[in-house]
Amino acid sequence: MRATFKQFIRDRRGITAIEYGLIAGVLALGIMTAVGDVATQLKSTFQAITAELAKVGN
Repeated sequence: MRATFKQFIRDRRGITAIEYGLIAGVLALGIMTAVGDVATQLKSTFQAITAELAKVGN
């Protein structure tokens, strides 16, 4: 059992996959934040346009 545990600790094959997974997660989080900010700005822009068009229509 002890030899198996030592072998598991020394094994480095899965580390690269974990690193790539963490990098992908951070990138996904950054993209979601950026898209959320753009969506908020677009919403406020379209609300302002709608308000101006409502003024013109009256």
